[in-house]
Amino acid sequence: MKHNKYGDAIVSSEWLAEHLHDSDLRIFECTTYLEYLPEGHDAPYRVASGQTDYDKGHIAGAGFLDIQNELSEPESPSHLRFTMLPSNTLAEVFGQRGIGDGARVVLYARGRNVWATRVWWMLRSIGFDGAAVLDGGFEKWVREGRQTSTDRPVFAPATLTSSPRPEVFVGKETVAAAVGDPDTCLINALEADLHRGDNPRYGRRGRIPGSVNVPSASLVDPDTNTFVSAEEAAASFQKAGADPSRPALVYCGGGIAATLDAFLLHQLGYEQVSVYDASMSEWARDESMPVEVD
Repeated sequence: MKHNKYGDAIVSSEWLAEHLHDSDLRIFECTTYLEYLPEGHDAPYRVASGQTDYDKGHIAGAGFLDIQNELSEPESPSHLRFTMLPSNTLAEVFGQRGIGDGARVVLYARGRNVWATRVWWMLRSIGFDGAAVLDGGFEKWVREGRQTSTDRPVFAPATLTSSPRPEVFVGKETVAAAVGDPDTCLINALEADLHRGDNPRYGRRGRIPGSVNVPSASLVDPDTNTFVSAEEAAASFQKAGADPSRPALVYCGGGIAATLDAFLLHQLGYEQVSVYDASMSEWARDESMPVEVD
């Protein structure tokens, strides 16, 4: 993604290959899979760790971060599977995995990289700005014949200082207050059928009123798995009504896909970007919260 404001936040496979053995570099795969369930279940999907695929082969030197079992609130109900941990707890977990103050971190996943952007956004929420996402993810790395391994490195524990940015992840009350507010752009990162209200995956059909649709999938090249160009991403957001001078509040189903939109908005220079952590998994179940359909 050329011409982004924060050039170090997206790295190419070429860059990573050159820096693969840097002593201060920490590489992590973040792959998670969602197995969508039919109507009638308590949750819209079943969560499956990407650990099995990681064990079969991953980028050489990469560890594995289990978002569901390691980086999410274990006491959350089944339909809110990826709720953020408290900032200090999250910093401690990352520190135990070798991410410390001053470290350089590269995150990647298989698929659209939404799991990598989720971890990147989590790190940003506790004040860590040394992370980057591998453009093209695992697929591009393998397609180029680059080094893989089945070894699982163990990084020495480090100290990661938590400097919370509470505006990075927001809750239902903040979103409710933004409904009807012309100064805030509400962005739905889900697929168009969910935005229109054709798909009942999260319970009640529909979207948060007044929100616009920029699907996270539309911001990734389907052939290369890389992010679209900065110009193309900027055009998509501007067409939807986003403006760098106004706050942007992004949501999806469970706070995962929304982080890809938010990540790219941040790269484009949007300074006021928030993600609704629980998103439609919470909103659609609360009958007091309004929804609209086409």
